[in-house]
Amino acid sequence: MSVRLSTDVLIIGTGAAGLTAALSLPKTMHVLVLCKGELGGGSTAWAQGGVAGVLDEVDSVDQHVQDTLTAGAGLCDPKAVRYTIERSTDALHWLIDQGVPFTRADGSGIEFHLTREGGHSQRRIIHAADATGLAISNTLIEKVRQAPNIQLLENHIAIDLITTEKLEGDAQPNRCVGAYVLNSKSDEAVTIGSKFTMLATGGASKAYLFTSNPDGATGDGIAMAWRAGCRVVNMEFNQFHPTCLFHPKAKSFLISEALRGEGGLLKLPNGERFMHKFDERAELAPRDIVARAIDHEMKRLGADNLFLDISHKSPEFIKEHFPTIYQRCLSYGYDITKEPIPIVPAAHYTCGGLRIDENGATDIAGLYAAGECTYTGLHGANRLASNSLLECIVYAQAVARHITQSDEPQYAPDKLPLWDESRVSDSDEKVVITHNWDELRRFMWDYVGIVRTDKRLERAKRRVQLLKQEISEYYSNFKITADLLELRNLVAVAELIIESAMARKESRGLHYTRSHPVTSDRVEITVLSPKKAES
Repeated sequence: MSVRLSTDVLIIGTGAAGLTAALSLPKTMHVLVLCKGELGGGSTAWAQGGVAGVLDEVDSVDQHVQDTLTAGAGLCDPKAVRYTIERSTDALHWLIDQGVPFTRADGSGIEFHLTREGGHSQRRIIHAADATGLAISNTLIEKVRQAPNIQLLENHIAIDLITTEKLEGDAQPNRCVGAYVLNSKSDEAVTIGSKFTMLATGGASKAYLFTSNPDGATGDGIAMAWRAGCRVVNMEFNQFHPTCLFHPKAKSFLISEALRGEGGLLKLPNGERFMHKFDERAELAPRDIVARAIDHEMKRLGADNLFLDISHKSPEFIKEHFPTIYQRCLSYGYDITKEPIPIVPAAHYTCGGLRIDENGATDIAGLYAAGECTYTGLHGANRLASNSLLECIVYAQAVARHITQSDEPQYAPDKLPLWDESRVSDSDEKVVITHNWDELRRFMWDYVGIVRTDKRLERAKRRVQLLKQEISEYYSNFKITADLLELRNLVAVAELIIESAMARKESRGLHYTRSHPVTSDRVEITVLSPKKAES
């Protein structure tokens, strides 16, 4: 059975970007917010470190801009960087006004405690102990629940965007008018018509075997918008966080960069430090350098993991600043006040994504996006720590402003055709999904990981094309499930990552290839445009 709904604004995603946009829209607008799982299960709630912004008088917009440009390895858009950071103070005060319980300072002359992370020249990271994302997520969820104009739909995963081009052939101009959605609890397909649609679906780090991200980071928004006709940019730049807890039962637990910012030391299994051999900033070097250094040492030694040690600090300091990390590590048998933490790099952040402008608008009228699923030009070839949550807030507010001020002609969202599954059947071979998911993540890790080569990328391309064909046939013949939708999206995004990596014949930032180890004098972003046949 199919269901039809309509709304003024459809927001797909319930992380920092989606919830900020919902709360920033006028109360006169009906806003429908989709969460593909349970509320709070996305990447925002997993963020530990904090939000970067200019709050201290010893800091400045120019310094923050320069740090961001330096980390971005020449590929940031300076205009986008300044646009974002000039709005950082207002964005942080907005979060404070919402009631986010940021950690207070102790007689330092400033109201909130600020920490410093790799690549930053100043202490400018506002945080809520070591669980900032969770504090932001919980606060915004509570605000959204209280808003009379906002309707939340949990356990609803988007299938595809609905555009006038698909409905009417060559309608000009093309416009997004809603989405087809699966209620994963009832298996009902829902047709949602909307005057405006926003993607806030996060990144695609689940394309890799080891990741710090929750299971839902499957690139849904990027894949759906690509199929609808949007361009993607810089998908080759996947940030690998240097320090995830290495333990067979510690699924995706990140050891915050703030721990290194407060004096944590990276060590080999024999207790020796090594980062000074790779960069004069040692443990405070940008993430790409630290991740490659750890990867190099692990391969050199044949080690399964290395170590991060903060046990030289007092137990009181560690428990006060890193209570979440302390308790989680203790639950796995590691007392970080007395011993080092076993760590391994893991896929962490998708720096590329859907191309949007400063209003959060995509290539398709009526379709907006914000957060990790987008490319704004802020991150360049490497994201500076704690700039991502800032980007979510700034661009989500920009989306809300632009929608509020829009006078574009709007499509009648209550006349969309219902989802048709009359020609498909139930599958009796769901093992295909599990097998393909596992194969995809393994070859992406092996061939498109921290260190790449032309041969590795060619192998990955052949495998992803075979998987894509298998998954397409399966999708065409059998009833959809949430797992199938995620796999379909993930294989599409994996192909975009591979194609983008193959197009970049140099090493820059997060894209390091032994086949082209030198950084080129030509500074170009990688732009992929979908073929109409793929829509």
